[in-house]
Amino acid sequence: MQLVFCSSRNLSFTSSPKAVYNSGHDVVTLTEPGFNYFISSNHAQCASGQRIDVLVIHDPSRSVPPPPPSKILPFGKIYKVGDSKGWSGVYDSDYLNKWSEEKQFHVGDSLFFQYATDEANQVLEISGHLEFESCDPTSPVAVHKTGHDLIRLTKPGVHYFISSDSGQCEAGLKLRVVVGPLPKVVTPPNVHKKMDFSLKDHFKRWLGTFRYHHHH
Repeated sequence: MQLVFCSSRNLSFTSSPKAVYNSGHDVVTLTEPGFNYFISSNHAQCASGQRIDVLVIHDPSRSVPPPPPSKILPFGKIYKVGDSKGWSGVYDSDYLNKWSEEKQFHVGDSLFFQYATDEANQVLEISGHLEFESCDPTSPVAVHKTGHDLIRLTKPGVHYFISSDSGQCEAGLKLRVVVGPLPKVVTPPNVHKKMDFSLKDHFKRWLGTFRYHHHH
C-alpha cells in the first residue's frame, strides 16, 4: 500500500498525484497554507474511507522550529540535468549516463530538471535498479511535473529518475545518480560562518551566474 498526495479533493484515483509515499514511515512536511489531500493507493480502502483532508492555517505569530542540528545540510552544488540539452532534449541513449558518471554528487547537492510540461512528460523518482532498467513507472517514490523541478539529494546512495513516458525512457531519458556522503568541511578557528541562504535564494544566485556581465 502507498500513501498518495493529491491536489484536489475530487481527484480521481487514476489521476496524477502530486507525490507518492511508500516507505511505510513517511514524514510529510506541510509547507503552505490551504487544503492537503492524502489517499490510499488501494482503491477499495480509499473508497471505504482510508483518506484524509488536512487544512493548514498560516499563523504568523508562531515560528517554525528549526530541524535538529544533525538534519541540517549545507547547500551544495546545483546541477542542471543534461546541461544545455536539458532533460527532455536528450535523444542519445547513453548521454545522461555519461553526464552523470563525469560528476561527483554529494549529500546537499541538487538536481535541476528543465523540460516542457504535459501529462506524458513528468520526472518520476523510483527506488530500485530493476524499475530503472525496465522503465517501470508504477511505483514511484515521488512525482515531479512543474517543468523546472529542483530536487535536493538528501541521502547517500544511488538515486534513480525516469521519464513518465515509457517510450522516451526506453530511448534513454532516465538518470542514475550516485550520491556520496556529506563532504567534510574544515573550518579555521575563530572564523564566524555566514548564515546559509534558503534553497530558493541559492537557486536564484546560481541562475544569475548564467547572465551576461559587461566588463569595463
